[in-house]
Amino acid sequence: MTVTVTAPAKFPRSLLRKPSEEAAARVFCFPYSGVGASMFNQWPRTIGGLEICPVQLPARENRIRDAHYGTYQDLAEALAEDLAPYLDRPAVFFGHCAGSLPAFETALRLARLGGPVPREVVVSAQAAPHDCPRDRFLQMTDEALAEELGQIVIARGGEPHPMLIELTLGVLHQDLDANRVYTRAQPVRAPSGITVLSWSEDPEIEPAELTGWERYSDRVRFTELPGGHYEFLSAPEQLTALLHSLALPDAPVEGQLR
Repeated sequence: MTVTVTAPAKFPRSLLRKPSEEAAARVFCFPYSGVGASMFNQWPRTIGGLEICPVQLPARENRIRDAHYGTYQDLAEALAEDLAPYLDRPAVFFGHCAGSLPAFETALRLARLGGPVPREVVVSAQAAPHDCPRDRFLQMTDEALAEELGQIVIARGGEPHPMLIELTLGVLHQDLDANRVYTRAQPVRAPSGITVLSWSEDPEIEPAELTGWERYSDRVRFTELPGGHYEFLSAPEQLTALLHSLALPDAPVEGQLR
């Protein structure tokens, strides 16, 4: 079986908005546990010809009525079918923390189907699959999780609301169930390159805990960027410049449009 690369007339619910035909390249952004595509609402829509395409997962935000995806492998199967038509030009997958895992699994699924694959998978602050599960949320109480969610809302420029936090907790528990059962007994090589990001002021994970990714591709590089665990939410210039260089290595960045 081979996935189609013909762009559908109507874009899938897995994407927050329909990708532009004018884009020179695309970066698909995978949200982490408990949240949806709106976590990338501070990112520009384009970066010098590179289009930002937030991925929307079921059971949250505009897909709140959709059933939860279950496991990362099941999610990857659905996303591979939805994203393949939009991999008709250079593409990068970006995931932060647990969002890195379905991003990687989706790249693997695309390769197995014989379809197009992303040029690069960027994994940020996440241990390699054979070192999973590894997520401090897995051991936290609901009270601690609610406090953490509130801090994330504040980091995104919002104000935490008790009803919203309670609703998000329900999704978070389902996402953590998927994270809890995810692991790989042995590394598997992806055809895409892998860029592994650490953050200079991130207390949650040390760069040494990320080295396992070197066994997942013939092209792996490790990069440290300045900032803390949630620095990526504001689309810092060094991150967006890196994504642009990975997708369009020969093209200069000519500005950002929000």
